[in-house]
Amino acid sequence: MTVRIATVQAEATPGAVELNIARAAQLVAESAEAGAELVLFPEAFLTGYDEATFGGTLPNLDDLTWLAPLQEAVDETGVIAVVNTALDDGHRRTLTDVLLAPGAPPLPAYAKQHLHAPERTIFVSGARGYSFRIRDVEFALSVCYDANFPEHAAAASEAGATVYLNSGAYFPGGERRRDLHLAARALDNGIYVVYSGLIGAPSDFIGGSAVFDPLGRRVASVDEREGLAIADIDPALVEDVRRDQRMWTDRREDLGDFERSGDLTGRTARATGA
Repeated sequence: MTVRIATVQAEATPGAVELNIARAAQLVAESAEAGAELVLFPEAFLTGYDEATFGGTLPNLDDLTWLAPLQEAVDETGVIAVVNTALDDGHRRTLTDVLLAPGAPPLPAYAKQHLHAPERTIFVSGARGYSFRIRDVEFALSVCYDANFPEHAAAASEAGATVYLNSGAYFPGGERRRDLHLAARALDNGIYVVYSGLIGAPSDFIGGSAVFDPLGRRVASVDEREGLAIADIDPALVEDVRRDQRMWTDRREDLGDFERSGDLTGRTARATGA
């Protein structure tokens, strides 16, 4: 049985949490109209991805009233939302995926594990992975730079995930690297990769929201500046791909010691009498 997912491409207004939440609630409603059961948002969508905002007063989960409009949209539509935001719990600041499900309190499910400079001067990295299930489909969470590391998606796949969700904010010039990393993570592990990209202020973020199938093929994308990419996640396709493309099954856990021969240049010179 398939699960329909929507991935967002949209602009967040830096520092305008209330406005961004209202926009997120609208996008949840649009996802529901498209028949989606799950919607993924870009990195730092609720606060905006902005250094000045990150260094100021950030939302926390001690008082959930600021999230109420988004939670109401989730409750009314039945759509599960994964929305990333900068958070401050009083002890540390994180870039956190908050999981909102109908009838359940918002859950700070996953904190970004690989921080990119200058994020490391502001935030603390997460200590664990996280996944959740919708029927027979397991979804793992990641944020932007996480997807640059093959072992991150591999750990999610080894833990049982067949979909790797990535919320991102890529700067201009990163298009090729972004798309190569996302497609490679899908092909490496025989999984779906779903990416949600921020656009616009304050750094002219470049979007690129898309869904890649287990062969690394882009099967859905946002063609306009803002919008939703919609795709049906089919666990049967994952099974078929993993049966035919055996990289995951044939992967060796132990590659043995690594030997080095040293500098061959000097040996070549002696052998030729140079």
